[in-house]
Amino acid sequence: MRVMVLIKASADSEAGVMPDTELLEAMGSFNEELVDAGVMVTGEGLFPSASGKRIVFEGDARTVIDGPFGHTSELVAGFWIWEVVDMDEAIAWLQRCPNPTGATGIVELRPIYEIEDFGDAMTDELAEQETRLRDRLSDS
Repeated sequence: MRVMVLIKASADSEAGVMPDTELLEAMGSFNEELVDAGVMVTGEGLFPSASGKRIVFEGDARTVIDGPFGHTSELVAGFWIWEVVDMDEAIAWLQRCPNPTGATGIVELRPIYEIEDFGDAMTDELAEQETRLRDRLSDS
């Protein structure tokens, strides 16, 4: 199963405070463990929401809203995508993770939908299209 690991923003991450060398080294070592174990698919840190945009969809209309966005605890500062056996394995890995915020913080685990999760709505043609797209992405 694939999971997305969402590192929630903090006041520091939203202010653009960069992690210190000690945290970068600890996270680098942890990422190395994840890669060596075949767990980590990808992972990145995100700029503060002040650098971001939100697009509001209302029917056919689109409205662009500039950051920053409120409610820091609801924002994402970074993410990983992991390939694990089950949620228990993801939790076990996360419990070994250095504190990504260096203070009190929240990390959220969310399962990623797979083709079979869509049931009858995922026709054979749509499944083939999805497979083709994933193959193209892995080739690039």
